[in-house]
Amino acid sequence: MSTEPDSSDSCGFASLDLVEPLLRGIAKAGFETPTPVQSAVIPPALDGRDLMAAAATGSGKTAAFLLPIMQRLLASPAPRAGTRALVLVPTRELAYQVLDHFHALGSYSRLTAAAIVGGDPRNHQVNALRRNPEILIATPGRFLEHLETGEVDLTDLVFLVLDEADLMLDMGLVEDVVAIITQAPAARQSLLFSATLHRRGVPELAAHLSRDPLTVTLDHHRSAHPDIDHQLILADDPAHKARLLHRLLMEADYERALVFSNTRAGAEAAAARLADLDIRCAVLHGELDQRERKRVMGLFRDGTVAVLVASDVAARGLDVPGVELVVNLDVPRSGDDYLHRSGRTGRAGRSGLTVSLVSAPEWNRMAGIERYLGLHVEQRTLDGLDALFRGAPKRRKPAKKAAARPGAKRAAGAAKAKPKAGAKAGAKSKQRLRDRKNIGKRRQPAAKPSGDGVEAGFEPPKRRH
Repeated sequence: MSTEPDSSDSCGFASLDLVEPLLRGIAKAGFETPTPVQSAVIPPALDGRDLMAAAATGSGKTAAFLLPIMQRLLASPAPRAGTRALVLVPTRELAYQVLDHFHALGSYSRLTAAAIVGGDPRNHQVNALRRNPEILIATPGRFLEHLETGEVDLTDLVFLVLDEADLMLDMGLVEDVVAIITQAPAARQSLLFSATLHRRGVPELAAHLSRDPLTVTLDHHRSAHPDIDHQLILADDPAHKARLLHRLLMEADYERALVFSNTRAGAEAAAARLADLDIRCAVLHGELDQRERKRVMGLFRDGTVAVLVASDVAARGLDVPGVELVVNLDVPRSGDDYLHRSGRTGRAGRSGLTVSLVSAPEWNRMAGIERYLGLHVEQRTLDGLDALFRGAPKRRKPAKKAAARPGAKRAAGAAKAKPKAGAKAGAKSKQRLRDRKNIGKRRQPAAKPSGDGVEAGFEPPKRRH
């Protein structure tokens, strides 16, 4: 009995007019029907259109650009040509994820690919480039180094892809990306993919990449994954968060768990505390060299460790099956970061849970994330670990004014109109010096005018004879 995969199992992909080797690879990889982003992107990409595509994380963007590229390369082989497709990604983890997708989908084709990323030995990469792979998956900085030294040539480039373009902007990689684009042939097909196209800078980057691209937006950039539950637990301080994290990891039911910290130091400290409490875990952050990163990811993928504590370097490009729990030890810096962290779970049709530990200084940020994403985050507690912090205090409604008695408005108006006694004396009047001298003296009565115009009490001086 043959163990070869039956391409008819992927009848949904067969409707996209893909060649037989790719259909067999799709069936072997276990893909049954195209995701919405794949159905929307693959047909125009096969027609040669430039594209800007936005979709939620975990929606199948990688296969959406790999399949049409592989299809067109197989349809028009050029064995003596140089590199024909270049996929630029922001992180090493994402590069290896794309390479893994290529190996799965292209297992029945003769296409070749290589990853060119920072941290790997340069001599190994030079040897890989000399083998002239059809597809290169690279981080911009390291690829630009090889381009400037002449170890790679873009003369025969036909396809140029930017994946996670918004993260490239965040990481300050735009100058390297633009430098690479300017050396690529103008007659090429360009594809830009990202979970978010709305942010500032992405349209400008797309203008460098392509002209008049077709924009495909399936999910709003703020859409949370429907298969993920969101919870928050209030915490008082880092020590309280450590106890909550330990309880969560001890009591929750999961195959693999990801714990995110906002900083490298925070990730290392959390991993050290968990190790002291006999929880086997590994730590991943941007300061690890490539060899150590591969070792850590290998331990997590094969189940040697079930808990990975990471900084945001792993929020994108980390695609490990079986991640059922994501814990935000620190509230993410933005709603988009929250979306990418939580997107590491609930993948491939499986449900997931994201739990955020929220202290008082983080309350407003968490509330802003809920508003930004339109999320309903359930608040829960762990027995015996209740926080003294209870969340934002509820605002009191202003007391209703007592109903005015009949005629009260008229009386109030009259009182307001009538000047108060001594109103002028409210502020002390300035007394003149002569007024103070006359204190206690009897004041003369006011004089009345007489008929001859001489004032009473006034005697004119007598004339001298």
